[in-house]
Amino acid sequence: MRVGVLGGGQLGRMLALAGYQLGIQFRFFDPSSGAPVGQIGELVAADYNDHAALERFLAGVDVVTYEFESIPLDAVRFVAERVQVFPPLVALETAQDRLHEKKLFRELGIPVPEFSAVDDLPQLRAAAARIGYPVVLKTRRMGYDGKGQVVIRSASELDAAWTSIGGPSLILEKFVAFDHEVSIIGARDSAGADAFYPLAENVHREGILRKTTVPARSATSAQQARAIGYCRSIMERFGYVGVMALELFAVGGELFANEIAPRVHNSGHWTIEGAETSQFENHLRAILSLPLGSPAARGHAAMLNIIGDIPPREAVLAVPGAHLHLYGKSATERRKLGHVTVVMADASAVDSGVTALTRVLGAG
Repeated sequence: MRVGVLGGGQLGRMLALAGYQLGIQFRFFDPSSGAPVGQIGELVAADYNDHAALERFLAGVDVVTYEFESIPLDAVRFVAERVQVFPPLVALETAQDRLHEKKLFRELGIPVPEFSAVDDLPQLRAAAARIGYPVVLKTRRMGYDGKGQVVIRSASELDAAWTSIGGPSLILEKFVAFDHEVSIIGARDSAGADAFYPLAENVHREGILRKTTVPARSATSAQQARAIGYCRSIMERFGYVGVMALELFAVGGELFANEIAPRVHNSGHWTIEGAETSQFENHLRAILSLPLGSPAARGHAAMLNIIGDIPPREAVLAVPGAHLHLYGKSATERRKLGHVTVVMADASAVDSGVTALTRVLGAG
């Protein structure tokens, strides 16, 4: 049984590490010959428009998945004409365009901040006046980790914002003064069976996820049920197979959808040690028609991303309950180089571990 993975970053790496214990083989496709997956598996390094290389990648592959959503759609269509691809192409197409995401949420009755398509400066001015300040101007495509977006707090900032990222295919959204950022991760197989992990509470800084805490301390059981319902409705619309994450803003007792990720997700890394079945294993189980595993948490957990610099291993591993994951990347500013998960029986012990690790990581 061989799985082909489009993309060669840390998510693909962790998929393979989960799959090897199940006897699954992997082949990866990535434009970079230095992609992290090359350290642990077979890598075809070529441009996504290289059809001959894609054919080599597909030889002997049973099913294909992808580990990030910025893959050119033409390449995925080429693959899907030859081998089954999960999650389905419609999910990838939707996730690649923030406007399509927001329209989907609205169609499904999922609360979403007010938004408007923007293609020129007059449209930006009109939309901002209609929605009301503050607002966030974003590129519809390719933005991640806080890139491709700017907050606008008054009409006097419109011209500067347009100069910063202006152009066709933008979206303007109402800025949400949220209480917390949360995410729900679900897995769904081809028969429609699904499983959902506990709601996670996330902390971002400079647009990059820094910490995930599970279960979300601020969330109620009603919010957990509501988040599952929203995620399930999206999966059912897509005929989804695999793992999907839905990011939400918690405001008072309400949840507002932010975006979906049709793949395994950074806020689910805690599941490797902290859940009965990791998100990576459940993704593989789903796309290979194997029974889904339990998503139940093994106590309390927190995950901290390692950004920019690799900390001393001995200092990290000296923290009780800490599990270190390094991705085999060279250190550069703002780059995700690894993560640390603390899993303990009670929340206070997790908090103590996070405090110690924050000092080690210099997370501030």
